[in-house]
Amino acid sequence: MDIGQNRRQLVFLLLPFYFLLASCSVSKQVSKQANTTLLNDTAISSGHIGISIYEPATNTYWYNYNATKNFIPASNTKLFTLYAGMKYLGDSLPSAIYKDSNNTVKLIATGDPTFLHPDFKYQPLYLFFKENSNKKITLFETFSIVNNHNQVKPFGRGWAWDDYNSDYMVERNFFPIYGNVATFFLKNSKVFVTPPYFSRKFNQQDSTLTAFSVERLKESNFYFVSGSGTLRKTVQTPIKFGVVDNIISVESSLLGDTLKQRVEYGKIALPSFQGLRRIYSQPTDSLFKPMMHRSDNFFAEQTLLMASNEYLGYMSDEKMIDTVLKSSLSDLPQKPKWVDGSGLSRYNLCTPQTLVYLLNKMKNEFGWDRVKNILPTGGTGTLSSYYKQDSGFIYAKTGTLSNNCALSGYLITRKGKFLIFSVLVNNYQSAATPVRRAVEKFLQGLREDY
Repeated sequence: MDIGQNRRQLVFLLLPFYFLLASCSVSKQVSKQANTTLLNDTAISSGHIGISIYEPATNTYWYNYNATKNFIPASNTKLFTLYAGMKYLGDSLPSAIYKDSNNTVKLIATGDPTFLHPDFKYQPLYLFFKENSNKKITLFETFSIVNNHNQVKPFGRGWAWDDYNSDYMVERNFFPIYGNVATFFLKNSKVFVTPPYFSRKFNQQDSTLTAFSVERLKESNFYFVSGSGTLRKTVQTPIKFGVVDNIISVESSLLGDTLKQRVEYGKIALPSFQGLRRIYSQPTDSLFKPMMHRSDNFFAEQTLLMASNEYLGYMSDEKMIDTVLKSSLSDLPQKPKWVDGSGLSRYNLCTPQTLVYLLNKMKNEFGWDRVKNILPTGGTGTLSSYYKQDSGFIYAKTGTLSNNCALSGYLITRKGKFLIFSVLVNNYQSAATPVRRAVEKFLQGLREDY
């Protein structure tokens, strides 16, 4: 055996120790940065923080701090919903399932939130209705054969009831229309509303308004317009859905008013229809991108319901979450407590390591190009005021509830290292901005130094 071969064997034997030492060195450096920038920050130290930094190429955690402990993830919950949507919804959104016979259209709604939504100009379902305007239309809501009742509840578990009037807590339902909000706007000192269906549901006392506020009665679609409170020139407030005497629903009433014809309402088990045909609306990623960029709670909730309808045959966020956690996400390192699609609920709990694992799984299953096109980067979406100099090198999902901040995503360093990270901060007493800035400084330090 020559000397060169001996050296090669020695190098081969020492490589694992070299990587181990390098990993230990990086962990110590990152730990020092975390202590300086995050753990001792006055905005964060009054609360609790969990951190996980992972490098997929070497299957190595660079740093973990409280990484296996549970935190409220806020809108980082949408990462679980995004996974479910990408897994089960295919490349186009199902807008409706229908049967057309004997001058009658029987339509089963699928939970598509893009119908008549102002962000989506192309409306194939609306065109379908116009092409069949001479036919009787019945709008059906599906139910579970096992439980024999409708699964869609307007609000998620743990949502704050007094936010019902806020446009970030839009009601969930089987047939979204106009984004499930009534939009009030001011023109020549007079308030108007779209959809026009609600023009008879409010009155304006003051005819000299320059700005206004709107409050809806909690259990009905009656709105009070006034020149007090948080004054704006355009106000969105959620529509209240329901069924009157099991004959007509708000959904069918709104649809009928838009189409200028009567639309009947019914409930049905999906297998009861034979010879069903489908209408698709938008590419799925055209929904997922705004869902993640502006952290759209309504889009997230309906995505979970659509995925449920496709996979289970009926809409149930609870049943779908249970199914996903027991199947596609059964390999998560720590099982999360996942209760809604958006993260509005404080009942949601997960660990930083679980979010890192989920992000790695999404990249591997759906491809990096697709994932980075959906998530916001620096200077865009909910990161519009952050990471501006890191645009194209960080892709992440924010999360914010009162006294809770989260950021989980991907980071590409100056030296080309590809990292997956999760930083969850709970129960601090400061404003959110100092916490976000501290996390930004920490991640920018990682990017610059490695």
